[in-house]
Amino acid sequence: MTLLTFRFAPSPNGELHLGHAYSALLNQQMAARAGRRLLLRIEDIDITRCTPEFEAGIFSDLKWLGLGWEEPARRQSEHFSEYKAVLDRLIAEELVYPAFMSRGEIRAFIVETEKRGRDWPRDPDGVPLYPSLDKALSMKERERRIAENIPFAWRLDVEAAMARMPGALSWVEFADETMAATHTVEAKPQAWGDVIVARRDIPTSYHLAVVVDDALQQVSHVVRGQDLYAATGVQRLLQQLLGLPPPLYFHHRLILGPDGRKLSKSLKDTGLAVLRQAGMSPQDVRRLVGL
Repeated sequence: MTLLTFRFAPSPNGELHLGHAYSALLNQQMAARAGRRLLLRIEDIDITRCTPEFEAGIFSDLKWLGLGWEEPARRQSEHFSEYKAVLDRLIAEELVYPAFMSRGEIRAFIVETEKRGRDWPRDPDGVPLYPSLDKALSMKERERRIAENIPFAWRLDVEAAMARMPGALSWVEFADETMAATHTVEAKPQAWGDVIVARRDIPTSYHLAVVVDDALQQVSHVVRGQDLYAATGVQRLLQQLLGLPPPLYFHHRLILGPDGRKLSKSLKDTGLAVLRQAGMSPQDVRRLVGL
């Protein structure tokens, strides 16, 4: 019988903060209630921003918090060949296409469109959807551009993907951290448009890597922040296309800063290492995040 499995999956592109501490400790708490497995995954596919120093900091912070996990931790950067095999399958099934528009070209196209009185659709994060003009390119033209090393990304053709769905797409969500009750959530991957699933130099993206890893590691419960709630729809679509078993989900509350916004590495919010150096204890951290 497959053991129920949780995972904490940080990216080593900055220091862990209180929001990460809450997510890690909540995963540990929920896994421990019934003697379940807890895995640590290092999501380091962004090879330009992820560093060994930040990764070492993750291990130090989590050990200080008292987190335990099954060794070894999985590093996504060591498994590009596995993601490439899945990407090749999506290419062969014509579910993805090479998208060549630069950010400047995207902005210019949208500005021109909105000048004509049409509001351009945005995804749940407020980012304009990709225009997807590249879908009209011939195979010969696509091959020519790739051969000439024109930058591109592989984007999921959501319309084609949804056409292959046998019925409604959904996921099962826990109502709270006690896991006493669940409800079904309708997945709406169309809200994100044609998302990136891989880049020319990196054969995966967050969405693709996470569904492959969760399946390979037999993750049964995904416990992560509410900020990823809407993105689950894209991942459920990929799971369905690839025939991967969906885990159960719980999207927990976010830890907010004094100004009411969610904590962020990019905004240089205070990291756990700084709090530790200031004399704070793991028990203090637990109290601060409500555990």
